[in-house]
Amino acid sequence: MLLNRGVGMLDKELEGTMVSTGKEEKGSAAKKTGKRVPVRKSVTVQAPVPGKARAVKPNRRSEETITSILQATEEVVLRSGADRISILDVCKLAGVSRGTFYRYFSSQEDLLDTFSRHKRDNFHQVLMNTIGTVEEPEARLNALISFIDDYLEQSRARRLLVVAPDYALGFFRRIFHDSILRFQDTLDIVFDDWDAKLGVKLDRELICEMIIRYVLSEVLVPENTGRRLLPARVKRLVASLTMGSTSRTRR
Repeated sequence: MLLNRGVGMLDKELEGTMVSTGKEEKGSAAKKTGKRVPVRKSVTVQAPVPGKARAVKPNRRSEETITSILQATEEVVLRSGADRISILDVCKLAGVSRGTFYRYFSSQEDLLDTFSRHKRDNFHQVLMNTIGTVEEPEARLNALISFIDDYLEQSRARRLLVVAPDYALGFFRRIFHDSILRFQDTLDIVFDDWDAKLGVKLDRELICEMIIRYVLSEVLVPENTGRRLLPARVKRLVASLTMGSTSRTRR
């Protein structure tokens, strides 16, 4: 018991000696230099996570930069294809550095995925802005058909299918089901009018799906006559689906 007490006292004396020695050393260093000795603090630095872009607070400048990068992406994809897209080429065309690019996109896959969503959202936004204010049912249907016809004539969907077929088909698959829902919302007053006139509830989802499938067939197998036949054909398709009219004249 005395031995244990003696060991405990010895430990305390040693501990006190170590503490006092540390203070004396700091004090002597301060006396020699005449300056206070700063105490170093450990700083933890987080390493960047591979494949993950840094979060950037959205503002007007960052939105303009992203838009420029996405526009450049479309040009590069249409020129070289999605498989051979070069981030360096995108940066040069957009007028940004690689460092700026990686602030917003973590990789080539991230860029192409964002580009696909951008094209889809832009299509639906322009669609709603174009025909969303048309209140008369038949006029809205005609506005939708005209919009689709103009889009196919002016868009680069067919060019994309030639230079990047796998990417184009994947893009069409990605937007397909979402487009069905958007078309249903866009044509809600049209379907309400048809239901009231026919006294039945039409299958809105199926009708919108058939319209979209026909539009995609025009992209894949375009008409070679030089005439813009899509408006008349879509109207005939709609009539067949809603009224049961299937008559067809030979050309």
